[in-house]
Amino acid sequence: MKYRAYCFDLDGTVYRGTEAIPEAVAFIHQLQAQGIEPFMVTNNAKYTKAELHAKLSAMDIVVPMDHLMTSSIATAKYIAKHYPNETVKVLGQGGLVEAITAEGIEIVSENPDILVQGLTVNMTYTMLEEACFDIQQGAKHIATNGDLKLPKERGFAPGNGSFVQLVQNVTGEAPLIIGKPAPHMLEIIRDAFGFDKSEMVMIGDNYDTDILVGIHYGIDTLHVDTGVTRQEIVRQKVEQPTYYVKTLAEWL
Repeated sequence: MKYRAYCFDLDGTVYRGTEAIPEAVAFIHQLQAQGIEPFMVTNNAKYTKAELHAKLSAMDIVVPMDHLMTSSIATAKYIAKHYPNETVKVLGQGGLVEAITAEGIEIVSENPDILVQGLTVNMTYTMLEEACFDIQQGAKHIATNGDLKLPKERGFAPGNGSFVQLVQNVTGEAPLIIGKPAPHMLEIIRDAFGFDKSEMVMIGDNYDTDILVGIHYGIDTLHVDTGVTRQEIVRQKVEQPTYYVKTLAEWL
C-alpha cells in the first residue's frame, strides 16, 4: 500500500445508518492485515468515542480509540486553543458534551460566550429558538460541521448543516464551521502521528466535505460512489479527486 494514513469518512463511505458497506469493511480488513490501522474521520458529532467504537465493532471494524476523529473532538480542541476561559453552551449530544468537557471548557446553560452546535436528533423548536437568542445576544456561533444531509438506510436525513443554516438564517451571523471541508481534523491526525502529507489519503463519498478537505489540505483523495455525491457529478467539478471508484472493492 502506498499510504500510511488512510482517512475514512464514515456516513456513506463505511456505513449507511446501522448497515455496513461490505466493500469498505473488506478493504479495512485488508489494510489491517498489512499492519495499517485506518483513521475514521467523521463530521458526525453526536457519538462519543466509546459509542463510535462500539458501532464500528458491531460491524466487525475494530480500530484503536486514538484513530477515531470526530468533528466534536476537533471543535473542542479548537475552542480550547483559540478561546481559552470562555464559556460554552452546547446544542448537541453526548459526543460533543464529552469532547468539550475533556478539554476543561466550562459548559453553561445561560449567557454563553460561545454557542456550539452539533447534530441533535432530539431537536426541539425551543432549542433552536434559544440558540438564536444566544447568538443575537452576542455569543459566537461555532458549528461542528455543515453537512446538509446524512445517508441512512432508507435515504437521506437532515444533517447538522441543515439546522445550522436555519439558525444562520434567523441571526444573520455566519458560523465558524470546524468539520470537513475545514482542515482541522486532518491537521490533528498529522500532528499527533507525524505523517507527511504525501503519506495521507482521504476517502469519502461527499465531494463538498470529504474530497474538498483533502484537496485543499494537499493530500490525495479517493471518491467512492456509495453515498452523497454521485460520480457523474464529481467528474463535472473543477477540482478533481485523485481517484474514483464505484466501491472500495475496486481498490482491493
